[in-house]
Amino acid sequence: MSEPTDYQIFEAGDVTLASGRVFRGMKLAYKTYGRLNAARDNLILYPTSFSARHGDTEWLIGPEGVLDPERYFILIPNLFGNGLSSSPSNAAQAWQQDGYPLVTYHDAVAIQHRLLVERFAIERIALVYGWSMGGMQAYHWAALYPEMVERAAIICGSARCAPFNHVFLEGVKAALQADPAFQDGRFVRQPAAGLRAMGRVYAGWALSHAFYRDEAWRHLGFDSCEDFLARSWDGAFARRDANDLLAQIATWQHGDVGACPRFGGDLARALAAITAHVLLMPGATDSYFQPSDNAAELPLLVNARSAKLLPIPSIYGHRAGNPIHIPADRAFLRAQVRQLLDA
Repeated sequence: MSEPTDYQIFEAGDVTLASGRVFRGMKLAYKTYGRLNAARDNLILYPTSFSARHGDTEWLIGPEGVLDPERYFILIPNLFGNGLSSSPSNAAQAWQQDGYPLVTYHDAVAIQHRLLVERFAIERIALVYGWSMGGMQAYHWAALYPEMVERAAIICGSARCAPFNHVFLEGVKAALQADPAFQDGRFVRQPAAGLRAMGRVYAGWALSHAFYRDEAWRHLGFDSCEDFLARSWDGAFARRDANDLLAQIATWQHGDVGACPRFGGDLARALAAITAHVLLMPGATDSYFQPSDNAAELPLLVNARSAKLLPIPSIYGHRAGNPIHIPADRAFLRAQVRQLLDA
């Protein structure tokens, strides 16, 4: 599979991470769509999710899509660890001291902020829109830069990785690391068996009980449940470097808006810093970013200009938030996000 070359690189230089370690020559890959207006206030920031690159998520950008490039300047920053931005697979120097460093959402958002300010002179963001790990980044943006963020749409995401979510990821990680290619804390080659096992574990979590009960995979063009698992999940993660996947799992598990000196580990204090219009859209049947997490966060958004919890009424579980092949869920997202943008 050829690598996409339709993106640009922001050279962040040597970056001191939240952990205190220095990441030499850090690079942020990004792609833009549409045009920045004269006032520089029509930006939509759209961070990527687990294992995704900009090409995997740009399907929702279009005049009739969820995000309209004819009205907005849309920028997708590729999350560190996805193989385009700095990752284990392309930043060999980062392995030289005590293994590959933890890159937190706080680290990622700080460099994204530098990109917007240093390269585009952005002062206001019309919307930060994110699904899954992208939604967690959107939450961090709204809390860390409230003076910039006018709106935040958190789709199947949360302000921190819940303990149940953490345990889900431990199962994913264990399936991957059981492969003999995992040696001394890293993969020495691509773990074919581990990646297939990871896909099978993920398949049970990414969709819902009702999805399998109702054989909804038939609507996606599969002949049987096994056909769905084999063709949709057995190779789902094989296109990514296994060490990159571990780096992103670490970012995900350490996700916590309040875990920084500004907020002192206090989630309520972090969420109280948010002044944007906030739309929380969990998947009604999402297994690991469960609606109850957003429900607990909602009353803590005390200074948000508006805060709305609106679960996506879908049996597609976590996938309801990335409904490339689910027209009803896609239409639901489009309608709610367009309404938010009109706020």
